[in-house]
Amino acid sequence: MGRRLLAGGPGAVDGRTGGVVERNGGGADPAPRRRGLGELEAQVLGVLRGAAEPVPVAWVQERLGGDLAYTTVITILTRLHAKGAVARERVGRSFVWTAVADEAGLAALRMRRVLDAEADREAVLASFVTALSPNDERLLRELLAEVSEEAPEEGED
Repeated sequence: MGRRLLAGGPGAVDGRTGGVVERNGGGADPAPRRRGLGELEAQVLGVLRGAAEPVPVAWVQERLGGDLAYTTVITILTRLHAKGAVARERVGRSFVWTAVADEAGLAALRMRRVLDAEADREAVLASFVTALSPNDERLLRELLAEVSEEAPEEGED
C-alpha cells in the first residue's frame, strides 16, 4: 500500500505512518526517524526510576526533554500501567506515577505477551531456544537451575 498524504504543502502528513513528509522539487525527503513505542516506554521508565517519589505527568514530560506531547506521555504511562510496569496513585484530579519494573522487566513482559498470543507455545519456545547463542543458552540453563532450586518441593508449604 502506498503513502496516503493528509493535507498538502511542504509539511504533509503520511496517513500510514503519521510522520511528516517534506516535499522539495520532485521528490520527498525521508521523514525523521520516529522512536518506537518500546524505546519511548524504556525512556519513560528510566525517568520514573530516577524520581525520588511518585511524580505527575508534567514532570515526566519535562525530564524527557519536552518534545513529546503531554497526551503522548499519558498514553505511554497508561500502557505501562496496563502492563504492570508502573503504579499510579490518584492525587486530586490526576495521577502520580512510580516505576515498578525496570527495562529488563518490561522486556520480559513483552516476551510473555508474544508467547501468550501464540497457539503453539512449545513451537515458539523451541524456536527461541534453538536460536540462542551458546553463551545465552548457558545463561538460560543456569537461570532455570536457580529457579528450580528455589521452588518448593511438591507437598512442601
